[in-house]
Formats: sequence, structure tokens, C-alpha cells
Amino acid sequence: MRWLTLYARSRQVPATLAVLLAGAAAMWALTRAFSEGDGGPADPRLSALALTVAAMAVSVGLGGQDPALDRTAALAWIPRRAAHLALGGVLAGAVLLGVQVLSGQETSVGLVVRDAAGLMGLVGLGAAWCGRQYAWLPAFAWLAVSFVVPPSPDGATQVLTWMLSAPEAPGAAWTAGVLGAGGLVAYGVGGVRR
Repeated sequence: MRWLTLYARSRQVPATLAVLLAGAAAMWALTRAFSEGDGGPADPRLSALALTVAAMAVSVGLGGQDPALDRTAALAWIPRRAAHLALGGVLAGAVLLGVQVLSGQETSVGLVVRDAAGLMGLVGLGAAWCGRQYAWLPAFAWLAVSFVVPPSPDGATQVLTWMLSAPEAPGAAWTAGVLGAGGLVAYGVGGVRR
């Protein structure tokens, strides 16, 4: 178990968990402040924002302090990287669902799963493309685009605004699936860019 403790510390897991909990508290406060208390569905913008903050927090730990040391270690890094990214998505989704349940809102498990998978894929692609310190950038940029593009049922808009689309929107589901799988493969196989 010592290797797991060392791995968690080297990947800044305690700091990531602190940011996840702080983001959950902020999400809960925003939900309480802006909802009418009717127990209606959660605002997809708040859900997307909370999951993006969680993905950005997870992205900090996608690489160690020394990428050359990671590449020369006598460990099979592909399953560890994939597990790290997948567990980050599961944790982010579980925290968001917990906050939604505690605030008395209807939860959309499909929306949370889709958005968590897509955002973790984006930070995985960001780590493989931009490096550890800028792995958060694609997720943040896509969230910003999603907030300014007006909603529309056409396919191109569903691709651009997949985070905010309805859970049953096929274009949004495909986009999140492709991003999630692509990020998992790119980060799992290639690791962090030097």
C-alpha cells in the first residue's frame, strides 16, 4: 500500500480532493441562492461549471514532477493513467450528484455521467497535447464556448454545447463519448507531453 500513498502524494490527490470539496460547497451555495426551492431540475450551467472545476482540479495531478522519471519507471503506466482519469471522473460525478441530492433538486444521472466522461477526456487530451500545467485549458475553453453559443437543436450546436444539452441529445452524447474515449487513450498510452 505504500506505493499507492506515494502515488497519491506525487499526483497531488489531497489538494485535488480539497478543491473538489470546495467546489461542491460553492455549488451547493449557488444552488441554494439561485433556486426557487421547488425541487426542480438542476441548472445544467451550474452542473457543467462544477464538473469543469472538478476536471480542472484532477488535471493538476495527471503528471508527476519529473516526466522523464515517469517514463523510465518499472511500472505499467497505461492502466494507472487510465484508472487515475476514470476515478477522477467518477469522483467528480459522485460529488456533484451528492450536492444535487442534498440541495433537493432532481438529479440527472445521465447528464452528469456524460459531462464527467467528456470533461475527463478533455483534460486527458489536454495533458497529452499541452502538458500537465495546461491540461485544464481545453475543458475551460469548451465550457466558455458552451456558455456563449445560443442553444439550438441542430447537430453542430449540440456538438459545441454538449455540456449544456439535454441528456437525450444524440450529438451531445456522441461528442462526450468520443472526447472521453479519445482522452483516455491519448493520456493512457502517451502520458503527459514533455
